[in-house]
Amino acid sequence: MDTAPTASTPQRRLHRVEAAAELLGVKRSTAYEEIRLGRLQTVRIGRRRLIPTEYIDDYVDLLKRESST
Repeated sequence: MDTAPTASTPQRRLHRVEAAAELLGVKRSTAYEEIRLGRLQTVRIGRRRLIPTEYIDDYVDLLKRESST
């Protein structure tokens, strides 16, 4: 079964912390620690803390820069 998004399927742009952790391949507690340290940015909608897709990409770029030094 093909689960790739199609043109009619919108891409999710905001992710719960748990979903972002899964996308990054880290534990939920690691994602929350990175948020606490300011390395992984979030937005708040009401009481919910969500992570935009571009912030996940920024975090990956940060990790790449750190590993090349």
